[in-house]
Amino acid sequence: MTDFNTIDDLEVSGKTVLVRADLNVPMQDGKVSDTTRIDRLAPTLKELSSKGAKVVVLSHFGRPKNGPDAKNSLRNVLDALSAAVGQKVAFAEDCVGDKAKEAIAKVHDGAIVLLENTRFHAEEEKNDPAFAKEMAALGDLYVNDAFSAAHRAHASTEGVARLLPNAAGRLMEAELKALTLALEKPERPVAAVVGGAKISTKLELLGNMVRKVDLLVLGGGMANTFLFAQGTDVGASLCEKDMADQARAIMATAKDANCEILLPKDFVVAKEFKAGAANRVVAFDAIGADEMALDIGPATVEFLGVKLQGAKTIVWNGPLGAFEIQPFDAGTNGVAGLVAARTEAGGLLSVAGGGDTVAALAHAGAEDKFTYVSAAGGAFLEWLEGKELPGVAALKK
Repeated sequence: MTDFNTIDDLEVSGKTVLVRADLNVPMQDGKVSDTTRIDRLAPTLKELSSKGAKVVVLSHFGRPKNGPDAKNSLRNVLDALSAAVGQKVAFAEDCVGDKAKEAIAKVHDGAIVLLENTRFHAEEEKNDPAFAKEMAALGDLYVNDAFSAAHRAHASTEGVARLLPNAAGRLMEAELKALTLALEKPERPVAAVVGGAKISTKLELLGNMVRKVDLLVLGGGMANTFLFAQGTDVGASLCEKDMADQARAIMATAKDANCEILLPKDFVVAKEFKAGAANRVVAFDAIGADEMALDIGPATVEFLGVKLQGAKTIVWNGPLGAFEIQPFDAGTNGVAGLVAARTEAGGLLSVAGGGDTVAALAHAGAEDKFTYVSAAGGAFLEWLEGKELPGVAALKK
């Protein structure tokens, strides 16, 4: 995964550089409501611009169904992108053809042009070779800075990369370095913290993890399924009882691979799922028939603090409880705080990402203290599952 070119390997002055970005950002009332992806992309665009390249940005946005529509136009993110890069970004009404060519021809070296939504063309998601060729004809070089879209073999993520000299952008470079250090060439012992509601959505991830890590911490609803598979009554808790066999198979694989699975010792339980609900702390095997486990308890946080003390590398995916509502955020906050403190003290590489993870760590005040937090959802999960990502594979030397 580390064998790829970076911007340092490209001579970009006077060249037109196509940059695949992920500008699929959330919107509210016609404005970008979370600029994280734009802010993380900006350094690559600014660097290429400062080195004298014409920077042409490609991205998808939303889920357009039948060609162009105003709601899914990338024009919606133009102001936020301009603000992030500190210059007025030009806009092209299409991502291929005459409109794209004219917009690029009009600007000077150092300028940035945003092309319209790649998914306004059905050929994008089909990775159509003729469409990729048409897109590649717009530039001299290709830079992929969209790790979060790298699990898709689309024309703009994979097809174009095979037609032009290519490199990883600064965000992609940071992501690949962090992921390589976390699971491909990690310093041991390695621990994985995996939470979330269901094991059915994370079967491949868990199957890959138990073969790669020394400790696997399970929390959230999926921990209930593992406890149930061992014969524990979990009351009215979220539990996939039909997945018990799969849970037992994962435990058997873990045993063979010398991976220790850590399950909660206690829970914070309540009879209703709402903020401030009456609750109590009980041992893992003392949940009432009408009670739900909504968070790991204080004894579990303390137990995990001891267990994770010796880890040199930690990979985190998913919350350990219903972190969105108080007081059921305490477990996730507590363990995240322990990992953050050890990372800041040195000696621990901590990498997190996927789905609710970023929100959970931000809520815990720990997001900026981890070594690396990936804003990618599906791509991060597929990487954890051990899959090769097409957009990354296309960048390999």
